[in-house]
Amino acid sequence: MTTFPSTSEPRRSRWQDQLRDAIRDVVELASLLDLPADAIRHADAAADFPLLVPRAFVARMRKGDPRDPLLLQILPTALEAVDVPGYTADPLAEAAHFAEGGLVRKYRGRSLLVTTGACPVHCRYCFRRSFPYSEQVAARGAFEAALAALDADGTEEVILSGGDPLSLSDRKLDALLGRLGALRALKRVRIHTRFPIVLPDRVDAGLIRVLERHPLVRVIVLHSNHPREIDASVAAALAALRATGVQLLNQAVLLAGVNDDADTLAELCERLFDCGVLPYYLHLLDPVAGAAHFDVDASRARALHAELLERLPGYLVPRLVREIPGRASKTPIL
Repeated sequence: MTTFPSTSEPRRSRWQDQLRDAIRDVVELASLLDLPADAIRHADAAADFPLLVPRAFVARMRKGDPRDPLLLQILPTALEAVDVPGYTADPLAEAAHFAEGGLVRKYRGRSLLVTTGACPVHCRYCFRRSFPYSEQVAARGAFEAALAALDADGTEEVILSGGDPLSLSDRKLDALLGRLGALRALKRVRIHTRFPIVLPDRVDAGLIRVLERHPLVRVIVLHSNHPREIDASVAAALAALRATGVQLLNQAVLLAGVNDDADTLAELCERLFDCGVLPYYLHLLDPVAGAAHFDVDASRARALHAELLERLPGYLVPRLVREIPGRASKTPIL
């Protein structure tokens, strides 16, 4: 039986050093980007969900521009403290779907495994920004309860989520994938991650070896919202992932002030395809408390999606969807 490594890890990898050196202070961020003082005046209003962003991602932001679309995704603002009706801490009602050891069961034949609470970036619109990770992370019990439950119920696809599953060290990820590979009914493992976008050095030789050892990892779903997120270093990371044989998909969130125009969305789809990634979903915002200022209403979303259908070949147009609690799948916005 594969055993999980102890907490004693070898020397940190380059990506771990970069994550340790990520920016956590809004004053430092403002200094690096030459932001005016009023851009960070109320940043402490979101102290319960602090700033976290890798320097590699900050390097793609425009200096002196408080409306930069990459900056807007990660900079805390006073708007997060505004109480808006309908916006809650658990917008997808996931608490009702928790099962053994960090499993979330919402879809037939598929189970989501909350691998870790760690993430390389704190996106201000994150639907799990108030998630009770201390109670529900599968690693708390060395994944044993989750693995036993998955084996017993015949799950065919496991979705590794979090946090970000690539926050796990290569050793821990390798061990987990080995255990999943021993499950009798399992056909696929899907990894949802923002790491290759915000900190592409995570895609190093160690991670590539892990993925090559575990052919059950068939799909990696990325999260990119804007074409300027994808620079040469990201493109190289995506090429390395693609060379392992995985299918790369992207899901984006439609965000006011970030990507709510057809030119930006079309450029994102084209840029993704240039990197071997298929646009998969364009999500309407999940109504999580603190993120209402990012909302784009459904009628505007439909208009943007219709324009994409006119401008792009069908395979480059992501499906416009919303997740509705209790539904057995994502709900298309038609």
